[in-house]
Amino acid sequence: MEIEQKVFAIIVASGKGLRFGQRKQYVYLKGKQVLEYSVETFNSHPLIDEIILVLDSPIRGESLKEKYDKVKEIVKGGKRRTDSVYSGLRKINCKEEDLILIHDGVRPLVSRDLITRVIEKAKEKKAAIPVIAIEDTVKFCEEDRVIKTLERDRIFRVQTPQAFTWKILKEAFNKAYSEGYTGSDEAYLVEKLGLEVYTVEGDMRNIKITTPFDLKLVEFYLEN
Repeated sequence: MEIEQKVFAIIVASGKGLRFGQRKQYVYLKGKQVLEYSVETFNSHPLIDEIILVLDSPIRGESLKEKYDKVKEIVKGGKRRTDSVYSGLRKINCKEEDLILIHDGVRPLVSRDLITRVIEKAKEKKAAIPVIAIEDTVKFCEEDRVIKTLERDRIFRVQTPQAFTWKILKEAFNKAYSEGYTGSDEAYLVEKLGLEVYTVEGDMRNIKITTPFDLKLVEFYLEN
């Protein structure tokens, strides 16, 4: 008998945008704020049950909560990414087998197809992330010296959304906080449990806006 799983999405957009020069999640792009693009996509996805927004200031998300019916909670982010995601997790009322997707709010071009593929893989394997193959040769360096060339075929860039069962995420965050470490993504915390994380093919258009050039590239994709 197939287990019924609810699917929650935590969209994290609480960064200061230091490298960008301002909080990029609120920059307007073709008439909408960057953040709204991903909220709109998750809200319209038939497999998503609820959305939690993690922002620098919850009041800045009230208009999105009024506009998009699946946005149920808006919470304030923390000092680190791990703290921000955990703030969102604490607002979710779910069962251990339910799925939690975590997405960067500054990836506005996330597609419904990618969300679907991540959910399907996570339902099968309990932990799934989208990855992109690296085309360039990769070197491991120390300061200005090459130490060795890495095997390109085994190295991938990681995207979001990342999906895990609530049981796995709860254990991963509890361990991280009890042992005092953090991670640049949730998959790392799950890996620290000794559990396997599975992959699906990512999307080259699923760009994370970090610099003004990234914003121009997203704008190009929207126009074409």
